[in-house]
Amino acid sequence: MHLDELRDLMEATYGLQDTERGIPATIAWLTEELGELAQAVRKGTREQQLHELGDVLAWVASLAAQLDLSMDEAVHRYADGCPKCARRPCACGQRASG
Repeated sequence: MHLDELRDLMEATYGLQDTERGIPATIAWLTEELGELAQAVRKGTREQQLHELGDVLAWVASLAAQLDLSMDEAVHRYADGCPKCARRPCACGQRASG
């Protein structure tokens, strides 16, 4: 499944609910799920980690749908490796943030 297919799936499944909930609430849910993923990474099983990673991806996809953004386009900046030095592995030691 491509990332935009995930976005479209989440929109078809939860789009009306997500739109009614709004972007600030979606960000709050995403943040909560990210915290649950962090806890699963620290103390959980592989199955719990997969569950929480799936939830984080679903909320990111829902946010992308609400913002009418392509997840495939967003991740494309990493297609050649590090966006700053274009190397794999990164040779500049800088994580792209801006």
